[in-house]
Amino acid sequence: MSGTARSRVRLGLIFLLFVISAIAFLDRTNISVAGVDMRHEYGIDQVELGWVFSAFLIGYALFQVPAGWLAARYGPRAVLTGALLWWGVFTAATALIPPQGSAALLMLAFTRFALGIGESVVYPCGNQFLSRWIPAQERGKANGWIFAGVGAGSGITPPLITAIILAGGWRASFYVCAVIGILAAAVWYLAARDRPQDHPSVNAAELAHIEAGLPPAKAVSRDPIPWGTILSSRNVWGLFVSYFAFGYVIWIFFSWFFIYLAEARHLDVKSSAIFSMLPFLCMTFGCLTGGVINDRVSARYGLYWGRSGLGVISFILTGLFLICGSMVDNAPLAVLILAGGAGAIYLSQSSFWSVTADIAGPHTGVVSGFMNMGCQIGGALTSTLTPIIAAQFGWTAAFIAGAIVVLTGVLAWAVVDPNRLLEQPGPDTDAVGFTAAATA
Repeated sequence: MSGTARSRVRLGLIFLLFVISAIAFLDRTNISVAGVDMRHEYGIDQVELGWVFSAFLIGYALFQVPAGWLAARYGPRAVLTGALLWWGVFTAATALIPPQGSAALLMLAFTRFALGIGESVVYPCGNQFLSRWIPAQERGKANGWIFAGVGAGSGITPPLITAIILAGGWRASFYVCAVIGILAAAVWYLAARDRPQDHPSVNAAELAHIEAGLPPAKAVSRDPIPWGTILSSRNVWGLFVSYFAFGYVIWIFFSWFFIYLAEARHLDVKSSAIFSMLPFLCMTFGCLTGGVINDRVSARYGLYWGRSGLGVISFILTGLFLICGSMVDNAPLAVLILAGGAGAIYLSQSSFWSVTADIAGPHTGVVSGFMNMGCQIGGALTSTLTPIIAAQFGWTAAFIAGAIVVLTGVLAWAVVDPNRLLEQPGPDTDAVGFTAAATA
């Protein structure tokens, strides 16, 4: 019995969440590539297109906390399946809006708002899943893989969507993305379970390994949400503010980088598609590398230095890259340096989501949803503000504004302590087994 190999179902499901994460960003960033053609067909300018971008992020932000509550109450399997179907429908609906009529811009904004509602479920569900399936000592790498999907999905978007547009027009790109999302819903529903105890392929050895690395369960997910505790937590607000800064910066890349290359750096469509992949490849590398660093530093020096310390360093590097890259005249070199900033900020991604799982226990979905709301508010602000700053003061000023925002996030990261739980366990139990082992 002792020689029975441990099953690895949790790793397969984390990889599936990586794929779903990639699809989510394919579906939300395809409009950045298609936006060049959409602007001409709908007769809208960059600022109006920015409103459409922001509509997605407003829907996404507003429904983060409800998404976390749904994930905690009904489980990540059913809720994420429904969300994938929802956003598949509204991805397709974007392409069905006729360009004629005064309401076209409003309809585009509404459809993207609805898409944002559907996609709001992804990461609260993923983090609720992680809090039940992944022992603390593996959470950095697990989150690294999940959020590497952001870079992977965004990285394949420019060449894939450009190829589809050249072959069948911009509307075809939305139909293809919709089909991919609906297929992912079927795969997730068939493969996933809400808890490892419910999965037929999880053997006793894997289950024991998972349970040994989870903090003691103080409450169950159907308990009332302790809003007073959540909203008075320095940890929660530190995460919210720092993730706001994160969102402000990353959505410069998601919303405007392709257009920046085409219109500010004067690259043609194919060159823009190739060059705009680089930041997202760096995001993927940064996510995976950050996850490994997160776990290793946490194991050796404790959770604060592995999670929050990495976040501080990541944000400082990002600010420096954005300032330097925005001032370079040579387009390829500027892309390379700015891509370094995108990779640097994603070193911190696993830290954000690992901390919420560390501190929140059964309320992980709600707390991570609240934190992610800050990210999307930052993204909505930059989606609208960046083209205004660029038009008034130039693209260098737009990137420097991002650098200033991310450097303020350093202070917010510094106050976050992953060892300080929202609800303390009983006096006879350790707060988090990983922390006790790491500091022993």
